[in-house]
Amino acid sequence: MPRRSTDLWLFLLVAYGLSWLFALPFWLGSVSLGSPPAAAISVAMMSTPALGVLAVRLHAGRHGAPGTAWREWAGRTGLGLGGNRRRTLALSALAWLGTPLLTAAAIALSAALGLLALDLDGLSLYRRTLEQSAPGQGLPADPATLVAAQAAAAMTVAPLVNSVAAFGEEWGWRGWLLPRLMPLGTARALLLSGVIWGAWHAPLTLLGYNYPDLGAWAAPMFVIFCVAYGALLGWLRLRTDSVWPAVVGHGALNASAGLVLLVGDAAAPPDLAVAGITGLTGSALLAALSAALLARWPVRRPAPVSV
Repeated sequence: MPRRSTDLWLFLLVAYGLSWLFALPFWLGSVSLGSPPAAAISVAMMSTPALGVLAVRLHAGRHGAPGTAWREWAGRTGLGLGGNRRRTLALSALAWLGTPLLTAAAIALSAALGLLALDLDGLSLYRRTLEQSAPGQGLPADPATLVAAQAAAAMTVAPLVNSVAAFGEEWGWRGWLLPRLMPLGTARALLLSGVIWGAWHAPLTLLGYNYPDLGAWAAPMFVIFCVAYGALLGWLRLRTDSVWPAVVGHGALNASAGLVLLVGDAAAPPDLAVAGITGLTGSALLAALSAALLARWPVRRPAPVSV
């Protein structure tokens, strides 16, 4: 069935509207970023793009539109494994293991460019964070042991755990929205979907989320990152006709992005706007990788996502 222009607006209304609704406790001052309740709110916000997809499907059914059969529709929104299951599974595994390596590469590149001071021996920044979290109680364990444990988790179980929440975003942004924009051309679709994804984070980024030193300027900074990383996730989605490699990659990034705060120097804390995977250094690295992948393995336009 032909795609209706109202589908896109309904999807965006639900995804953006519910995101702002869930974020109200931050703006009302009843919950602060970094507090335990903030994590639950963030997970709820991550579900809103998926709710937008379901709203489009439900709206079409209630208005008597002759929709696509559920199994076919689910496949077109990326819930299947695509036409080449081995490729999908291989790229899912690569996203799982490769994303922490990209995070490490961004840290190394930031240090090499003089944008990040490392303290691999004393782990002074992480040590200070531990001391501030429990004043007067001493360190819960050797910081080096804790860093090793977190790095191991980022390569193994943490991506899977984080993928549960990441699915809510990826089914919406890459599963439904990206194919919907593909008639614009691959480059434009990836750019626009990345901007939409980045702007959707505004309820948090306008409060300085991810870049606390920037204040509200964190919002446009994170859009830059989302365009660069969204291109990589988009390539995974379009290359496989499946959303699952992007889900795993997103989960792996959420599990490993904070590693830069474990290896920094307390005497010169990281400037997160430029250092690490979510800084300008990481965005440049992700953009270069995405461009190389798109040039070496071009993607085809997927089947239209009908309701």
